[in-house]
Amino acid sequence: MNACIGLTIPAKAEYLHIVRLTLFGIASNVGFSYEQIEDMKVAVAEACNNVVLHAYENQEPGSLEIQFELEENGLSIHVKDEGSSFNYEQMVNKSSTLHDKTLEEATVGGLGIFMMHALMDKVQVRTNHGTEVILSKLLHRNEDLA
Repeated sequence: MNACIGLTIPAKAEYLHIVRLTLFGIASNVGFSYEQIEDMKVAVAEACNNVVLHAYENQEPGSLEIQFELEENGLSIHVKDEGSSFNYEQMVNKSSTLHDKTLEEATVGGLGIFMMHALMDKVQVRTNHGTEVILSKLLHRNEDLA
């Protein structure tokens, strides 16, 4: 069942709806619930928005590669750019929890990473040349929950 579907789009906000529509079509075809698809759409949109806002700062906008990997037990979505990387470990530690913080103490940077971790089953980030975020969601069928 392992199949791969890929998109390469300009790293501009006006193209991100293509990613959400593609994700919806693939995930619904595989059998994900509406709620799971909406969670994935939020997480993927956050990863893509990070590329649009941060990857190509002070440069001409580059491209954004998205790969949807259908796996036996779910779906992995790779969001990759060739732009500037960031210190993922520092961002994870910064966004690890919002408990015991006031609204003024919560910073904008890192909240997207926190959301991705909250909405997906697994999140991996590679920051060698550019950045690649891998978001994985397991397919929980109703018969698996019985």
